[in-house]
Amino acid sequence: MDLAAAAKAAAAAADAARREILPRFRRVATETKPDGSPVTEADRAAERAMREVLRRFDPTLGILGEEYGQEGSAERGWLVDPIDGTIAFSRGIPLFTTLIALVEAGEPVLGLIDAPALDERYLGFRGAGVRRNGQPVRVSQESDPRSALVSHGDPFQFDRFGARRGFARMNADFPLLRGYTDAFGHSQVLHGGVAAMVDPGIHVWDAAPTQILVPEAGGRCVTLDRRDQGRGIGLVFGSPALVEILTDYLRD
Repeated sequence: MDLAAAAKAAAAAADAARREILPRFRRVATETKPDGSPVTEADRAAERAMREVLRRFDPTLGILGEEYGQEGSAERGWLVDPIDGTIAFSRGIPLFTTLIALVEAGEPVLGLIDAPALDERYLGFRGAGVRRNGQPVRVSQESDPRSALVSHGDPFQFDRFGARRGFARMNADFPLLRGYTDAFGHSQVLHGGVAAMVDPGIHVWDAAPTQILVPEAGGRCVTLDRRDQGRGIGLVFGSPALVEILTDYLRD
């Protein structure tokens, strides 16, 4: 597959999502899905627009999205989340993102994290590194837990993953532990502002962009998959030295 061409298609899909999301930001009602999570018409409209763009690029590729499920192959195709951080979006907080990944044989080979309200886009693919708005970015190589800025997902996600004790230990052991949640936190790891992040209990479309972007930006990404237990996926990623330390907290 021509990943450079696929990257252009992913960027076009993110542009289409922006056109649906930004006019509705702070101007849209929120509903509750059967699983208890929030959703808005912006989520649905953006995913429809993204699917249209990605189908035109290559109709043989599958598409899995948070709002409209699986279409076509699950092993070779796109994963999309039109608004990651709908809780933030629905409250008028601009730290939401749009996520796109491309997988081959089930493995991510391209990732995109777009922050429409901040006008920041991170895009990379296998062998090409990662760029933010066209400029190369790199993951931090910090190794000292006492000075490293470390981020985490919401505490309820640690409950979902069965790792609340590990979260308590992190609070005690890392002086600069901060809750930059969702893929906004992921993006801050990519440019090195946040040295590492622990994000458990997430979905495959949340995890896939980061699984390829972090290694391409010179970091390490460890995946703990507990979907067979109904607990989702756990990611530990960022500076390789810190990931080595932090992974044990998620296993706790």
